[in-house]
Amino acid sequence: MTKLTSFSRRSFLAGTAAATGALAMPPIATAASKKVRIGFISPLSGPRASFGTSDQWMVDSIRKQLEGGLNSGGSTHEVEVIVKDNQSNMNRSISAGNELILRDQVDLLLINDGDAAVALGEIADIHGIPTMSTMQPWQAWMFPRGSNPEQGFPWSFHFFWGADDAMSTFVRLWDQLDTNKSVGDFYLDNPVGQAFADPAMGLPGFMERGGYSRIVKIDADDYSAQVSRFRDASADIVTGFGFPPHWITFWNQAGQAGYTPKACTFAAAFLFPQAIEAMGARGDGMTTEVWWTPNVPFVSSFTGQSARELADAWEADSNAQWVQTLGYSHALFEVGLNALVQSGAPKDRAAVRDVFATTKLDTVVGPVDFASSPIRNVAKTQLAGGQWRKSSGKHAFELVITENTLAPDLRVESETIALPKV
Repeated sequence: MTKLTSFSRRSFLAGTAAATGALAMPPIATAASKKVRIGFISPLSGPRASFGTSDQWMVDSIRKQLEGGLNSGGSTHEVEVIVKDNQSNMNRSISAGNELILRDQVDLLLINDGDAAVALGEIADIHGIPTMSTMQPWQAWMFPRGSNPEQGFPWSFHFFWGADDAMSTFVRLWDQLDTNKSVGDFYLDNPVGQAFADPAMGLPGFMERGGYSRIVKIDADDYSAQVSRFRDASADIVTGFGFPPHWITFWNQAGQAGYTPKACTFAAAFLFPQAIEAMGARGDGMTTEVWWTPNVPFVSSFTGQSARELADAWEADSNAQWVQTLGYSHALFEVGLNALVQSGAPKDRAAVRDVFATTKLDTVVGPVDFASSPIRNVAKTQLAGGQWRKSSGKHAFELVITENTLAPDLRVESETIALPKV
């Protein structure tokens, strides 16, 4: 697996300034513009492109809604949305952020990528740009930047669920099964993977407190050693964090070795139907965290669309199955546009920032509440647990909700079942 250098705020700022020189530059002198500019950064290409699958479609639909302008403070403001593909690359994220802030002079920055949110939050705080991000457990957004729930940040905000929410959900999924409570786990070495792997606060701690024993993992790019260790120890459960390519490599090797666990709950890897379909019949029964589905009983504060209507519109235009990130990319614009409207002065950055800090908005992913959050600059959203099941409908697999402790608004559709023998 990829080994990443540990992140610190000081090393990040020094490295970024040396690489681009942009952080030391004053804003480019331009004539004042009445047009409101929104910068949007997403992984439209590269290893994390699956997280940006619906983003260009989402931006196009938002642009259509904004053709008549945005009403705020008694005036109608023309709005321009400027999209940057960060190519799933940290250096490109930094470059794109600097371009939007220094060259394009954006009034608001929206970041639909967890890894980029860490670096770009730092840049936004330096330049005084109101910034909203999502797609990353809040701990992996806050702690690598040297802050804490009491301190927060001056200009950057984030809404998402917590890594602890996902981990407790995983354990509750397994509790529905008859297993030997033996677990094999492995993780991608990035900020989120490190949060999941933390011995005390991560998945190992939740496993121990839930009565599950852990099979010590082996660090190696070749998963065959891990497969053998998990199989020989009769681990009924496999878990961890990584993207689809990591899991598919492991799962192929598990099949070749005859390793057949009863449950596989791997964060991030099972979010998208395309990843499940790529496994063929062996994708049936995979369990995952569920951020959003068309079945949530929420509507968009901006368009009035229900979650189902939003998903249906995407499927009709793309000829592809809905994806969980669809709801969050839409909600990101909901929260950002709401702040521009409620500020009464969308080009007053401090006014927009202050609205973010007090936002309490019902969105297509549910309540986004900064006003009463105990975590400064963070609004926690709901999270459920689910299982991919083979379907006889229009999609090869459907995601069925099997656990809703942290998402009581979402109806449980079935109990979790053990993986079928394939």
